Amino acid sequence: MKFLVDNQLPMALSRWIASRGYDRLHVSELGLAEARDAEVWKLACNQERVVISKDEDFLYLARQGEKACFIWVRMGNCRTAVLLRQFEHLWPGIEATLDAGERIIELR
Repeated sequence: MKFLVDNQLPMALSRWIASRGYDRLHVSELGLAEARDAEVWKLACNQERVVISKDEDFLYLARQGEKACFIWVRMGNCRTAVLLRQFEHLWPGIEATLDAGERIIELR
């Protein structure tokens, strides 16, 4: 699995994903921090990446049946450490859900 972390989420999340052995990119590393959602989605589709974002607009893009998947983070504003603890707790389920072929995952 390959991941693309959107701009509203910290680079620390991207590094955390890398520490799990996954290919990951953060939009800021690609110069896409100010890019439109459609541009980010197109890149994710072309590279078959899972977009991780708080932006609900990706939900509508994901429902169009492209190659990319979407993890919709709906945890509200929180400190990076809290976000990473939540991902640590939820990660096994995220992996299993993506492995099962689900394309949209909502995290609360």
